[in-house]
Amino acid sequence: MKDCAALWLFVLALSAPALPAAERPNIVLMMADDMGYSDIGCYGGETATPTLDALAADGLRFTQFYNTGRCCPTRASLLTGLYPHQAGIGHMMQDRGLEGYRGDLNDRCRTIAEVLRSAGYATYMAGKWHVTKKIRPDLTAEDRKNWPLQRGFDRFFGTIHGAGSFFDPNSLTRDNAQIPPGDEFYYTDAISDTAAQFIREHEAERPFFLYVAYTAPHWPMHAKPADIDKYKGRYEQGWDALREERYRRMVELGVIDNCWKLSPRDPQIPEWKRAELPEWEQRRMEVYAAMIDCMAQGIGRIVDALEKSGRLDDTLIFFLADNGGCAEELGSRGPVRPDPQKVVNCKPLGPDELQTQMIPACTRDGSPVRQGLGVLPGPADSYIAYGRNWANASNTPFRLYKHWVHEGGISTPLIVHWPAGVAAERRGRFVRDPGHLIDIMATCVDVSGAAYPQEREIVPLEGISLRPAIEGKALAREQPLFWEHEGNRAIRAGHWKLVANGPEGAWELYDVDADRSELNNLAAAYPDLAGRMARQWEEWAERAHVLPWPWGGRRGETAEALRGAATPMEAFESFRKAVAASDWKSAFSYMTAGSREFTVGSFVATYFAGVIGESGKSLAVKYADEKELTALLEKLQKADRQDRQLAFAEFAALVEEQAGFMNDAIELSKRQKENWLRDVSSAATVMLTNLRIEGDRATAMVRMKDSRGAKRMDFKQLNGRWYVDYQR
Repeated sequence: MKDCAALWLFVLALSAPALPAAERPNIVLMMADDMGYSDIGCYGGETATPTLDALAADGLRFTQFYNTGRCCPTRASLLTGLYPHQAGIGHMMQDRGLEGYRGDLNDRCRTIAEVLRSAGYATYMAGKWHVTKKIRPDLTAEDRKNWPLQRGFDRFFGTIHGAGSFFDPNSLTRDNAQIPPGDEFYYTDAISDTAAQFIREHEAERPFFLYVAYTAPHWPMHAKPADIDKYKGRYEQGWDALREERYRRMVELGVIDNCWKLSPRDPQIPEWKRAELPEWEQRRMEVYAAMIDCMAQGIGRIVDALEKSGRLDDTLIFFLADNGGCAEELGSRGPVRPDPQKVVNCKPLGPDELQTQMIPACTRDGSPVRQGLGVLPGPADSYIAYGRNWANASNTPFRLYKHWVHEGGISTPLIVHWPAGVAAERRGRFVRDPGHLIDIMATCVDVSGAAYPQEREIVPLEGISLRPAIEGKALAREQPLFWEHEGNRAIRAGHWKLVANGPEGAWELYDVDADRSELNNLAAAYPDLAGRMARQWEEWAERAHVLPWPWGGRRGETAEALRGAATPMEAFESFRKAVAASDWKSAFSYMTAGSREFTVGSFVATYFAGVIGESGKSLAVKYADEKELTALLEKLQKADRQDRQLAFAEFAALVEEQAGFMNDAIELSKRQKENWLRDVSSAATVMLTNLRIEGDRATAMVRMKDSRGAKRMDFKQLNGRWYVDYQR
């Protein structure tokens, strides 16, 4: 494999245009993580981002640029110039057994680094990778085939995994070796300073490509005290006032059209005056702002390194975000855990010891990491999100959030700065043409003179170069833009956008020129247009490996079969029989399709009811009595669709964290382990959704079988974190 890749790079290098280095700009691609459309100053935010504002004033701001609505699909799309499903990462980092959902970059795509290196570029990366499920420190060379150095980068510093502590991140890596963080470590600063170092150490005779992938301001809300202090009291007026303030500023700046109304406050969010813990809520947003502020300071150091090296004028800089503001309430609900009134024994880590968990149980110095309602964010011993209430403000003026493909989930700032490529009279202007992540690779290929591979097995680029827009011309896009994530789906063709919420959601049609806030659904008024666009989406979804969905849906065979099930219990019985037969693929399909068909709540409750009925009270969720199970069912059935979807996403992340532990606990072959982990993780997601809603009152158990016989999983809480115990 390695020899073939080297041969490909050699052949491609021979075929690349031999443009002089002076005609090929350096390229710096910077991306924030979980940052909303209106969070930075030049897009209407109150956060101090002076370097970004200066880059915008001397460059261009795209007002209708799009990401894919989620961390790793965005990274897959950005790196390859393809839709994420075509690169193998249509969802997250689990292998679903379908071409579009393998949880790893596939061999049919090429990264920007691979293509530009073939044209003589040096290639560097600092920050979050998150396009492979192989994250452990003891991997073989084959298992690291999708790490940065194996996908085209000459040098790398950052994290392979997608989230973690800013003071002690898991999977922190230099080149191919995982390393401890060292003293006085803060991840955002480490990313910025390493990127600046790469620039200072670069050999001047050839151009470079630098990818800077921040994890700020993704949860957990970790920031340095001096940065937090800048925003003390700034948000005492609350989220309602902040949305109004940002909306007015965005209109004044020209970022949004004044005909686009401010969307109503999310109905799940209370008025600020009814906030349960207003001082704590303020603190959450203060830390969030501090995280963006620190990132902006670091970008200032990167730009300073470019300027001092004499490279700024010949460098094409992009800055964008991977998805909209994040409504996940990870760690910010329920009682404080571990209980502050109880003694918790935490062992400090040695200076060379690796921390391998997404949510560490303890800080490096041995303090317990706490979660729960009211836990003060900022320091290393906290781990919470800033939540839906403030995410609604981050996405001003749009609806919905990360995960969704309404405008709040997929709209991103895009700043483009290139003194040698942007005419002086155009600097400071807006670009109104719609653009997408798929266009970044095409732009890099265009300006670098590189040759994108034409081999039959390599998927052709989906995007178009943004260079015409940079030069003041219209973008001649022939194809619509498309989205899908977790069944949320959309197509944009010209000024029309068709969008749906979830696999079973009805199509909604919006005239984005007149109503980018998506408040006036025109599907009933233009049924022919909506139908035509829906068919275009279906054709794309078939071509781009979006369908079949791994969780069933309208095209899933299992989902279709389940439509005939009269009751949730019948769906459960199909799931139970598949488990008994060790048919894990079918079990997963029945479980997830059942969740979709009968709602998460009814299926979860049915699952536990089945356990009770099969094994008696000895193997069951330890509720006080049957009334509590009934109450849980009713509660979950009434839950808002958004809440159910967020619960699944949040706990899928927690289960992903436990994958390493599971791998160590099960003595099976490599392939059996991979299959087991995928399917056990899927089942665990359902159970943890239930447990999460009820707090830490329950221990859940389930029997599954493999070739070695029965095993039991006990899900327990210890020191505020979920653990999995196995018994044969």
